[in-house]
Amino acid sequence: MEWVSAVFRIVIIDLVLSGDNAVVIGMAAHRLEPRQRKAAIVLGGTAAIVLRIALTTIAAFLLSLSGLQLAGGLLLIWIGFKLLAEEEESHEGVKVAASMKEAIVTILVADFVMSPDNVLGVAAASAGNRGLLVFGLLFSMAILMFTGALVADLINKFWWLAYLGSGVIAWTGAAMLFEDPLVHTRLPGFSKFFEYIADGVITIGALSFAHWFHRVREKV
Repeated sequence: MEWVSAVFRIVIIDLVLSGDNAVVIGMAAHRLEPRQRKAAIVLGGTAAIVLRIALTTIAAFLLSLSGLQLAGGLLLIWIGFKLLAEEEESHEGVKVAASMKEAIVTILVADFVMSPDNVLGVAAASAGNRGLLVFGLLFSMAILMFTGALVADLINKFWWLAYLGSGVIAWTGAAMLFEDPLVHTRLPGFSKFFEYIADGVITIGALSFAHWFHRVREKV
């Protein structure tokens, strides 16, 4: 029963914490040709899992470093801004070149930033059992590849989902900003309620600025 319980916890952790990673994969790969898209998702997902394996030994250390989550959060907000920029230009009729190399690099950078909490959750649930740890990492890879491909297909069918995807990425980055010890210790009275409001303001601000910068600004 303990083993079954551990597997259940790992599955739930992977499902909950891999969602934002899958959004990045879908956003980064959906403009590629179908064959390249599949290759980018497989290569990016596989490389991301290799990265997660390497992170298992240093995830806790990385999360404790002051300023690292702050930098990672800013980087994620920039990734959300950049991906939405490409969508805005495409929506205006400008053919934006999409390369598999760029998609894979985006996937890896974002996964490096967002993976430590997933790795720590799986490691804690596996309770030192290497078999369970490997299962958790492989299961997260399956989630990344399947849901990443699904997100890419959905964005190709419903262009407005690109705004939702960029919003998820920017929100994740904003949340990381306030989780960083460097910021958290300087805002002792900052409740979760106000943190959520701040996350929303940053997310809406990033999306609005991207829309203005890449479409409205050109017409002014």
